Order: sequence, then structure tokens, then C-alpha cells
Amino acid sequence: MENALLILIITISISTVLNVFLKKFDMPTVIGYVLAGFAISSIFHFAEDSKDFLSHLAEFGIVFLMFTIGLEFSVNHLKRMKKEVFVYGTLQVVLSASLFTVMGLFIFDLETKSAIVVGAALALSSTAIVLKILNENNEIHSGYGRVTLGILLFQDLAVIPILLMVSFFTSESESISVLLLETVASAIVVFLILFVIGKFFLEKFFGWVMSTGSEEIFLVAVLLIVMGASYLAYAFGFTYSLGAFIGGMMIAETKYRYRIETDLIPFRDILLGVFFVTIGMLIDWHSLIDYGYVILGLLLGIMLLKGFIILGILQFFVQKRTAFKTSLALFQVGEFSLAIFAIASANDLISPELNQIMIITIVLSMMITPFVLKNIKKLADMFHKEPETLRDRALIGDTYHDHIIVCGYGPIGQKLVKIFKERNLLYIILEHDVKVVDKVIAQGEEAIYFANAAQRMVLSHFNVNDCTAIIVTIENEMQRQLICENIASFDPSINSIVKVNNSEEEEMISSLGIKHTINSRDTIADMLAEESLACHLQLQES
Repeated sequence: MENALLILIITISISTVLNVFLKKFDMPTVIGYVLAGFAISSIFHFAEDSKDFLSHLAEFGIVFLMFTIGLEFSVNHLKRMKKEVFVYGTLQVVLSASLFTVMGLFIFDLETKSAIVVGAALALSSTAIVLKILNENNEIHSGYGRVTLGILLFQDLAVIPILLMVSFFTSESESISVLLLETVASAIVVFLILFVIGKFFLEKFFGWVMSTGSEEIFLVAVLLIVMGASYLAYAFGFTYSLGAFIGGMMIAETKYRYRIETDLIPFRDILLGVFFVTIGMLIDWHSLIDYGYVILGLLLGIMLLKGFIILGILQFFVQKRTAFKTSLALFQVGEFSLAIFAIASANDLISPELNQIMIITIVLSMMITPFVLKNIKKLADMFHKEPETLRDRALIGDTYHDHIIVCGYGPIGQKLVKIFKERNLLYIILEHDVKVVDKVIAQGEEAIYFANAAQRMVLSHFNVNDCTAIIVTIENEMQRQLICENIASFDPSINSIVKVNNSEEEEMISSLGIKHTINSRDTIADMLAEESLACHLQLQES
């Protein structure tokens, strides 16, 4: 345990220093974490149990990522995405796996079982990196983001039959029919359990937890759901992340999804950082030198072939620009491929040399991805100019544009919403009090969300950058200041309007860059003065 704690301290130290340095050059934090892992594995020699501890800890980064992605996609949402998931995803995985398998057989002279495993693993892309960057860029609901997510979801589902296939190749007792039957039965049981819990118990459970008024208890309850769903899937032979994804989908049906998502973001990002460190620790610099040309050739070949396959499939279904951007987003090989190669190597399906070559190739493809995604618009413009008539500012799924955000649904917020309704304006209401949300929803209001606008992720989710105005009407002064600080951290041109109580607060809020402040004390005083002057003049005239 002491060694495990030491490796964690060293990891955090190196990662922090590297990322602070790299951020000065505007480089993604993912690169810093991977380089930190490589540095640690090259300089220090820790016991395997310490590395295993870090790997198990890192796995929860993927768990939390998949859980928060599940929150974005309820069962109904997934039904609406069936083409992206089951058509595009199936074609991509099957065609990519087939091509790489054939290449493994005839070009690299691998045995049939080994070639099939390698081909299937290379068909997968990096859920962790791609979705992290898409979330950061607020592109998860864009045209190419939606297609990318659909394919990634199918890839994550495909991990199960791929692992099942590896088990069959290494099993000497069970027949494939028995393994398939057990897997299907287990999948049905897991989904039914989580569906029943989500449908009939989760809403009541969180309502009961919220009745305590304790943020701490609410967060513990959320962690319980995440870990419980993950372990249930694992107990039935599936990955932790699949259970977390299904658990997130169940919670997406409740009104607590936005609140839960923002509470989990810090845990997710920290553990994802640890995950990327463990990816860097897999690189053996000796193999990097010995097989450098082979690795470089494989890296270029895999990325180009995979990109062209995705581009070739999607151009028949979506706009060419969307197809091109999706191919750029998914041309790398992902983290689940590393797990498949580890199992295959442990069972002698592939040689240790091939395993290390593939690990380094995969990690390098993952390291290239953040740079590509960061410049994806520029790269797309080089080949497919965006049509001037194309207007992405539509209301798609949960992505809002040209809308008004009302923070707080007190008396002022209610009056504003009434005016917006009368004028047919697009608005959303963010309210932190669950009782108010329940009451308003019961009255038929659909545009109110249980979410804390004082958390930056909430404002990002509701696309504050593209709103026509954000109006802060809440009474709590501390919360009001936090919301204003968050608004100021986005685009300074955002049209922000904040109600303040006095001149001191008005000065402080204005200093943050808030465009308009309404001093309620001064406004009321002015109105009273106007009324009194009007009465005085009327008396004089009479």
C-alpha cells in the first residue's frame, strides 16, 4: 500500500508540472498525462501490485465517463439514434475488423485466431479521448458529434462479443453455443434489473435523499448508483463501463440528470487523468527504439485505412463534411483495444513482441487525436467548405441556440417567462429548488430544469455561448455572484442581465464583465419618486 501511495504521489506531481508547462503552449491535458505515465514507467521501477492499484483506480475514470454519457442519452434518446448506433456503428466495426483481419492473415502472416482478434481490436476507437474533447468543445450534439457518439456507443457494445470471442478461442471446455446463451441471458437479466430500478425506484429514492437537504448525502447516493450499476454488470461478466452507461441512461429519465452530471464532473476528470497516466505507463521505450519503423508504418496505415473506411461508409448517409469530420474523430484505436490485446497476450493468442508493438501504436494514435479534434474545423475546411446556407443553430436534442436562459423561477422569473411565452420566444429555466421544479412541471411547464446555474458545466450544457440573453433573478447573493463568475468565464460578448440589491453589489457584479445590472433598490426608488411626483402634480392641477 505504501508503494501504491508513493506511485500516486509521484504521478500527480509529474502530471501537474507537465500539464502546467504544456498548457502554456495550449496543448491538451491528455498529452501531459500520457507523457507523465511514460516518464514514470521509464524512470521508476514499481512493483506490479502498485501498478495494478493505479490501473484499477484509473478504470473508474472510464466508468464515470460512460455514466455521464448515459445521462445524456435516455432510452428514448437512444431509440432516436438507432441509425447512428446500429447502422453506422455496425458497418464501421464489421468492415474495419474484416479488413484488418485479412491484412493480418495475408500481409503479416498471423494465425487465423490471432488475426481475427487483432482485426476486431483495431476496429475500436477511443471513447475516453474523443468524448472528453467533444464535451470540452461543446460538440457532443453537433452533426458530426452525434454520428461519432453513435458509432462509439456501438463499439462499446461490440467489446462484449469481442471479449466473448477471445474467451471462446482460449476455452477448451465450453462450446460457443453455451457461451452465447450465457451471455444473452446475463445481458437480459442486467438490463431488466437496472430498468426496473430506474423506472420504479430511482425518482423516489433521489426524492427521499433530497428531502434531507444535504449535498453530501446526495453525492454519496449518486456514487452508490454509479458503483452499484457498474458492479452489477461486472458480476454478470460484462465491463464496468457498460453497467455505468446503462445506469446513466436510467437516471436520464429522471429530473435529476443535470444536477447529477455536474456533481460527477470533478470525479470523472480526475480519474480520467489517472487513466491516461496508466496508458503512458504501457509504453516500453526499448520496443519504441527496436520497432520504430514498424510502429510508424502501422500507425499511418491503421489511421488512414480506418479513416477511409468511415468516410466511405458515411458519405452515403450524411453530408460529406460531416462524414469527413467523423472519420477524423474516429481514426485512432482505443483503450478497450488495449484490454483485448492484454487478454490475448496472456492467453498466447499474440506474441509479447506483437503485443508491445500494438500497444505503442495504439497509444501514439490516441496522442495524435486531441490535436486533430482541436483543429477539426480547419482540417474540414481544407477539403469540404461549410456551405453558407448551412445553419447549425437549430434546436437538436438538448442543444439550444438563440434562446433566453432564466436563472431562478421566483416571482421575477415567473413574470419574465410569462412575457416570453406571450411573444413566442425560446427560453429555458434553471431552478435549484426541486420542489419548485416539481410544482411547475405539474402545471405543464416543460422548459424548466432542475440544475444549479452556479456550476459552470450547467451553463456549458445549456449552451450559454449561443444564447440571446441570460437573466439572473435569484435572491441568494452568494449564488448570484457564483453564476456571474461562471458567465464571465465564457464569451465576454454574452448578453447578461443580473438583478442586484444595492450599489455595492452592482459595482462588484459589473466588474466581472456582466453587461447589464438592474439595481432593484434604485429602480424601486425611481418608480416611487415618479409616482409621488405624478400625484403631486395632480394635486397642484386640482
